[in-house]
Amino acid sequence: MKMFKRMTMVCGLILLVVAMGAPAMAAGGKTLLMATTTSTDNTGLLDYLAPEFTKATGIELKWTAVGTGKALKLGENCDVDVLMVHAPPAEMKYVAAGYGIERREVMFNDFVIIGPSWDPAGLKGKSVADALKAVVAKGAPFVSRGDNSGTNKKELLLWKKSGLMTPEKESWYIQTGQGMLPSINVASQKDGYILTDRGTFIKYADNHGGKPPLVVLVEGDPGLRNQYSVMLVNPARCKKAQSELARKFSDWICSAAGQKLVGDFKLLGKQLFTPNAK
Repeated sequence: MKMFKRMTMVCGLILLVVAMGAPAMAAGGKTLLMATTTSTDNTGLLDYLAPEFTKATGIELKWTAVGTGKALKLGENCDVDVLMVHAPPAEMKYVAAGYGIERREVMFNDFVIIGPSWDPAGLKGKSVADALKAVVAKGAPFVSRGDNSGTNKKELLLWKKSGLMTPEKESWYIQTGQGMLPSINVASQKDGYILTDRGTFIKYADNHGGKPPLVVLVEGDPGLRNQYSVMLVNPARCKKAQSELARKFSDWICSAAGQKLVGDFKLLGKQLFTPNAK
């Protein structure tokens, strides 16, 4: 059943709820359902990891890829067994509220601001704060996912930390409500700027044969770190949650073997994620 891998958000939620019933149980309790962020799916990381996880444990991994906010909601609604997401403040609140348990850091990369190579607003080499101020001053097209994803949460935080209001009412501020790759494509069509995780940017560049229309202009700021974590849905709340299988996935991806696979995953000869499980 590959329907969990790449589906629209609406259909994904419907199919996932249905699949929590008979299909998972029919597999003898050996099918693990995960909600994750779009970047782990768009980059191909999960397509690369899933067969190795099954080979090591005998457990089939199925996932739906949505923004982190929606992924957390799937866990809260007991529709999945495990989460792999990238919004640490939201994750900590989620655990504190009793929805998730055993949160473990798995890997990281960083966020970057990309835009046209001719850089009409002059962002290249600037700090995040100065770059966003330049966008505002020029009224340059800036694309936001606007979907409560981990990337969207980070973007909103960066506006705030830069001493700026989120420009929601400005005509040049475009909210897509879509995933990362579709949003990057919108930015390309608008000759605009966008915040993305580096892993998805590398995938985007790979899709364009290493010569993408948009290029990295702002990077290296300490505030751009992008941490990914895995956590179990709390079985005390979700009686049907397969916590034993979820824990096996968490243990496996945090193991030496799982971490090596994460570190070895590359596109265009570039590493997309840096393993950092403790």
